[in-house]
Amino acid sequence: MPRAMWKGSVTFGLVHIPVRMTTAVRDQTIRFHRLSEDGKSRIRTKLFNPDTDEEVDYTQTTRGFEIAPDKYVVVEDEEIETLSPEAGHTIDIEDFVGLSEIDPIYYDRPYYLLPGEGGAKPYRLLVAAMEKADRVGIARFVLREKQHLAAVRVSQGGLCLSLMNWHDEVVKLKDAGEIPDEKADPKQVGLALHLIDQLTRPFDPARYEDTFRGELMALIKRKAKGEEIEIAPSRPADEKVVDLMEALKKSLAAKERTPGRPAKKATAKSSRAKKSA
Repeated sequence: MPRAMWKGSVTFGLVHIPVRMTTAVRDQTIRFHRLSEDGKSRIRTKLFNPDTDEEVDYTQTTRGFEIAPDKYVVVEDEEIETLSPEAGHTIDIEDFVGLSEIDPIYYDRPYYLLPGEGGAKPYRLLVAAMEKADRVGIARFVLREKQHLAAVRVSQGGLCLSLMNWHDEVVKLKDAGEIPDEKADPKQVGLALHLIDQLTRPFDPARYEDTFRGELMALIKRKAKGEEIEIAPSRPADEKVVDLMEALKKSLAAKERTPGRPAKKATAKSSRAKKSA
């Protein structure tokens, strides 16, 4: 059982539900240490004070906000705690909204909320009510000295909390770059719809695996056994198909030749696509 990383209460109205929060994802990234060039010594990072030319222990540091070049305002932990003394113990649901109203761009990292001591009955009540209402709770809470916006929703018969980006953190698409406004060719749209139809299937997360991570782990195991790794020549860049219509036709032809894929019944979309083509 994973250790709780946060304990407190979910609140909505005057209802308080004791919960404990655990991580809902496990990072599987393969991480490397930096070593000396001969691979025998691990390189470590140390805190260093350039003014005194001395190494500094973390316990000898404080936090500061830079207000001008090399000028800082020092803020103590106790001062931060006085700003919102109860915020670190409650997940305050302020509103309930429809799930489809939330653009996925606002979601960040997910966590599970499990009932805390004495919280089983109100926890079950909130799960049942939210599931029947088909609503998501929008809440605020503090985690690791930072206030977060979060979405609380029903998942797998329990509660899942997803950290969210604040609205002023999300860059608008129009500010990221220019979007072409010319209309797409109807025939190309028809072929694209046909291709989308060919690629449509129920979502199964187990179908998608990190193949690079698997290959990298296999390489590490081979080297650990003393096996010499032959460096393969770099692959030439794929030939680019300049004609978009030709690219769509080639994609459709490739999908129709894919073995083991169940045949699909004609749909309204695919019928339209055939007529457009």
